[in-house]
Amino acid sequence: MVFDLGRIEELLDLLGSPQRAYPAIHLTGTNGKTSTARMIDSLLRAFGLHTGRYTSPHLESVRERISLDGEPIGEERFVSVYREVAPLARLIDERADEPLTYFDLTTALAFATFADAPVDVAVVEVGLGGAEDSTNVLSAGVAVLTPIGLDHTEWLGDTIQDIALAKSGIIHKGATVISATQPEEAAEPILERCAEVGATIAREGGEFGVLRRTMAVGGQVLSLQGLGGVYDNVFLPLHGAHQAQNAAIALAAVEAFLGAGASRQLDVETVRQGFATADSPGRLERVRSAPTILLDGAHNPHGMAATVNALQEEFAFSRLIALVGVLEDKDAENLLELLEPVVDAVVVTQNSSPRAMPAAELAELAAEIFGPERVETAPELPDAIEAAVALAESDVQGELSGVGVLVTGSVVTVADARRLLKR
Repeated sequence: MVFDLGRIEELLDLLGSPQRAYPAIHLTGTNGKTSTARMIDSLLRAFGLHTGRYTSPHLESVRERISLDGEPIGEERFVSVYREVAPLARLIDERADEPLTYFDLTTALAFATFADAPVDVAVVEVGLGGAEDSTNVLSAGVAVLTPIGLDHTEWLGDTIQDIALAKSGIIHKGATVISATQPEEAAEPILERCAEVGATIAREGGEFGVLRRTMAVGGQVLSLQGLGGVYDNVFLPLHGAHQAQNAAIALAAVEAFLGAGASRQLDVETVRQGFATADSPGRLERVRSAPTILLDGAHNPHGMAATVNALQEEFAFSRLIALVGVLEDKDAENLLELLEPVVDAVVVTQNSSPRAMPAAELAELAAEIFGPERVETAPELPDAIEAAVALAESDVQGELSGVGVLVTGSVVTVADARRLLKR
């Protein structure tokens, strides 16, 4: 993985700089980026704007990364844009020391698609970090920072301060910055970057935030403090305090983009409509009932802590089994330690990624944390799902409504399971 904006900049120049054809909202952070991007997209569409959204990774098809008006780009359109970009990408590769990456190319495809559409606004999530990420050719007018924690330390640095410094690189001259509550060591480099480039910052807990949240069937009802005032009775069809936080961030970003502030509030009913249609596949997504099967792509300790909190707060399982598959470079021990108090047993497996941690290795870690009697191993995912369901249903008398399976540990694990379970 070579971080070099020169190649993507050269490719976009050959394409006529499509990233300059529309304004953008640019998102970075450790967790919550995709969910927040999807909420921003939904809100903007509620206000009548044509949107392009670029997020990663995908669950089932690469086309999910590039959405127009909330829907993945169609197959024919994807092929057409690829055929336009690929010959130019080959030219760059022929004269460069390092070839364009997969992410470079999908980024170019997205920006070209949005220009051709055309869109009124692009909602773009970074792939990794910020300053040297391929998407950081946008110089977006609104920069969003979701919560920052430790992840991808081999690339971004092994302290939160280093990671925040890398991520604050998406803040450009004169931008409006919407920031989640951050650890003190992350806040400092963010504020320094804002001062350096003359950016204006609005922070969760100060200018915006969640005032109240109550559980509801299929989600939660929120009262949000926005930049332009209070938005009451907002139904969000997603679970967890972390999704409420993402909603507050999304609202503030859309307010900043549309020019709302102290003297102007967005139409409350339109905001409600935008949030009511928001979704986030693979984030505490229910795909089966009796027993309930939830898919959640938590893959680092910060994300898993949010998932565990949501499980404890919003679900009342009498018996819950975790099905876990992780990548080798992730903090598997910490993930398992967070899960242990809230699940009855764990089934460990191996997902389809070439970077997957072998199931036997993960099982050894799990046995140390859960005890061998609470751990089963099934290297093949179909077998793992079958084993987890059987464990969930064991010793249950009558109704299965109180038992469940949580598939988690990696977005790849969730994607693999989703393909099997959604058929």
